[in-house]
Amino acid sequence: MPSVWVKTQTWVAKAMKAYRAIGTFRNGRTNQNYSLDVVAADEEQAKHLVYSNFGSRHGTSRRFINIDSLSEIEPTDSTEPRVMAHFRDTHDFSTLPVRNEEE
Repeated sequence: MPSVWVKTQTWVAKAMKAYRAIGTFRNGRTNQNYSLDVVAADEEQAKHLVYSNFGSRHGTSRRFINIDSLSEIEPTDSTEPRVMAHFRDTHDFSTLPVRNEEE
């Protein structure tokens, strides 16, 4: 007889916020500066997203990733596509300055 899963409680999603992490990570033999914007429910989840980002993209261990500051930001202050996509229904991104890729 197949087992049946029964939902016993309601699950409510938390309000998501935009965070900016600034710090350094080990890239080969040198330390590389970074600034990364993420969407997370709280600071703990934001830290986890920063660690997992550099772990998957650069193969860097968590002990070589230093987060100097982690602060909540307004979503309109970010040019990160993930942040803009998450908040596109609630915020107006049409007033963002155009970034020059050569800068």
